[in-house]
Amino acid sequence: MRSTNIYLFGLISIFLASCVKAPEFSDVPEISFIGFSNNTMVQNSLNTDSTFIRFSFTDGDGDIGFDSEVFDQNIFIIDNRTGSRYDAFKAPEVPEQGASKGISGDITVRLFTTCCLFPDNIPPCESPPDFPRDTLTLDIFIKDRAGNQSNRVTTTPIILFCD
Repeated sequence: MRSTNIYLFGLISIFLASCVKAPEFSDVPEISFIGFSNNTMVQNSLNTDSTFIRFSFTDGDGDIGFDSEVFDQNIFIIDNRTGSRYDAFKAPEVPEQGASKGISGDITVRLFTTCCLFPDNIPPCESPPDFPRDTLTLDIFIKDRAGNQSNRVTTTPIILFCD
């Protein structure tokens, strides 16, 4: 009797697990900012000082990233001080997860430092004593292979030390 109950419980568990619906995501990618590895950088350390930025994504049709044959950038980072592109990256093709085509995950990219920007026509990347720090926020968005652009997320501030 006990083994029959265990067997029946196992069958019911398998049946219920097979009824679990795969998550459904929009075909337009969605992202959420997670955080930075550190929120300070020094401008005079161009190409050496950096931070890692991490964000999550979902995409209902699973067409994030590009195969190795194609080089297209699909992760875009915008400097909110200027509205211009800070950097862009190519995400590798992400394999489908399970029976549905929807995918989700986290992306981490390395951002190198940038120059401080100053008022009064002071050239960028200088070290004026009146302006020892600058604050930077970034907008992030991604595009999938179909050209769908995700929402834009704004990061928390990064402090740039201008010395």
